[in-house]
Amino acid sequence: MPVNLSNLRPLAWDSASLDADTKAMLDNLQPNILRAHVREHLAILILRFNDAAEGKRYLREIALTHVKSARKHLEEVREFGRTGRIGTPYVGIGISRAGYRDLGHSVADIRRFGDAAFKDGMKRRIAEVGDPPVEQWEAAYQREIHAIILIGDADPEPVERLRLEFVRDLPESARVLGEESGTGMRNPAGDGIEHFGYVDGRSQPLFLADEVEREPRKNWDPFFPLGNVLVADPFAPDPSRHFGSYFVFRKLEQNVRAFRQIEEDLADDLGLQGRERARAGALLVGRFRDGTPITSKEKAGGGPVANDFTYDGDDNGDRCPFSGHVRKTNPRSFGREVIMARRGQTYGERTDVPWDDAEPHTRPSAGVGLLFMAFNSRVADTADGRFGQFEFTQRSWANEPNFQVEGTGHDPVIGQGDREIKVVLPKAWNRPDRTPAMRQVPQTVTMMGGEYFFMPSLAYLRGLV
Repeated sequence: MPVNLSNLRPLAWDSASLDADTKAMLDNLQPNILRAHVREHLAILILRFNDAAEGKRYLREIALTHVKSARKHLEEVREFGRTGRIGTPYVGIGISRAGYRDLGHSVADIRRFGDAAFKDGMKRRIAEVGDPPVEQWEAAYQREIHAIILIGDADPEPVERLRLEFVRDLPESARVLGEESGTGMRNPAGDGIEHFGYVDGRSQPLFLADEVEREPRKNWDPFFPLGNVLVADPFAPDPSRHFGSYFVFRKLEQNVRAFRQIEEDLADDLGLQGRERARAGALLVGRFRDGTPITSKEKAGGGPVANDFTYDGDDNGDRCPFSGHVRKTNPRSFGREVIMARRGQTYGERTDVPWDDAEPHTRPSAGVGLLFMAFNSRVADTADGRFGQFEFTQRSWANEPNFQVEGTGHDPVIGQGDREIKVVLPKAWNRPDRTPAMRQVPQTVTMMGGEYFFMPSLAYLRGLV
């Protein structure tokens, strides 16, 4: 029977009763889609092919020798939990619309992909999400991109070894348009953080039973059906058993110096003193730096990063403003169908301590940021009325100044566009005591380039001829 993408129960991938079609799906699905792969160190190759036969041979060889299946990845994770044995490196392959064309697929064939954003390519979707003009992107992303190769591991040596191997084996007709390098950052508690110093990546959709079972589920259910992330691979031998996912890649530069100054200025405007000053940043992000949701607590602390919460009881935004980044991008009471599986990684070197309270002028203003990566089953809204995931979230939530209520303002972290309206924020936690209308905080995250890809099934990649 075909794989049920709308099943309302988490996938028990290791069940003895797993049907043959689901097993075939897991054996032919790339890793990192259903479950994040450990990758403290990450290398990315941005490629262009100019010869279909050579491009196919190159991708086929990498898929055969280095890309493990989702099932293999899950087995390695289980083995690591039992014995501490570290698994093999992660290698992932994504192909753009232009890449499929360059590999010999006709325009008519490419129309079999159902997603309008993927078929257009990111450069043609600027108006949809408020991105800067292409001529302002970094040079590598201004060109026509055909493929992306991701290489990740807990240690840097395997990543560099594979990077060198893939560059060495690239056919003469192909080009490396650009490279990116990411290194995970963690706070003293061991939680992953981004460059503004806040715990990141905590609230993820979970698809697998063993992950869901470990999560508290009193208020918020982290389980999402496979249909939120998987789509049939139209070029695979059997699309009813062979699946892939639309992959959004964006390089987002963070002006940490400006953001930290904004936090200080906002704390002054709100009259916050001492430990209370941390609430200024939490109003912008929706969480304190340690990950504590501001809708749940007035101050940071109190144990592991909480994720079992909703915004019920905070209907007026007296605790977490409607503009708070995590509220804007996951309102929790609605919009589950647009939540993406995020797999981002930080880039850039720091000489300061990202999580401390040093003066803003000591922080980097450029050269650091996030390599945003997310898997989607729909990037754009569909013709039959279903909302997309990435583009809907960016356009209708992050960039929408009247999100949920009039005068919300833009997402202070990833929102793009002119901040013309003024906003009000709660001066005190959980009390309707608000500031006079103030200008929104300036944009401190700049999109430097990216592309939409499809992460095809291994059945397709290994069959390239």
